[in-house]
Amino acid sequence: MPSHVERALADAARALSMLRADRAALAAIEAAGALLADALAQRHRVLACGNGGSLCDAMHFAEELSGRFRRDRPPLPASAIADPAHLSCTANDYGWHEVFARWIEAHGGPGDVLVAISTSGASPNVLRAAERARARGMHVIALVGRRDAPLADAADLVIPTPAGRWSDRVQELHIKVLHILVEEVERRLFPGEARPRERDAERPLHA
Repeated sequence: MPSHVERALADAARALSMLRADRAALAAIEAAGALLADALAQRHRVLACGNGGSLCDAMHFAEELSGRFRRDRPPLPASAIADPAHLSCTANDYGWHEVFARWIEAHGGPGDVLVAISTSGASPNVLRAAERARARGMHVIALVGRRDAPLADAADLVIPTPAGRWSDRVQELHIKVLHILVEEVERRLFPGEARPRERDAERPLHA
């Protein structure tokens, strides 16, 4: 009888296998990597948003662009919409549905990219952010858990990661996709510069 740990890992492996077999989703990931790289090459900004665990993923994604991922290279202009003063002020004065959209009005512009993350694909504040971004001439990449999610209609590129009934499985695939997107940006923009530091050969992991 498999243990709960074994069953959980097998379930996660099945979800990953489903994504690997989804040719349309893989093509969308590659297209999203190219879109991000092109925008950053032209000095446009990348913004990311989500709720709960998806906001944590948005922050993780942004810091690996602005800080460091696997290799040394110049920092890239990326940020998550996660400022607590802005979120609480906007939620108090305008409602939670406006917290991301209002930041986009302040900081987003034509040619910038919004990475909108929602396991349900139906979060009202993420939907409104995507709509406001499109209205401002930004590109929108949506990470969702279902192909028919409402957020898909508000995005230029949709990356669906259906993974069963639980949102945590969707989030596990989202972070894999986000890591691949950062890797694609580095590969496209810094093919010569992005060499591992010597210490990375000895200690490849970082906090």
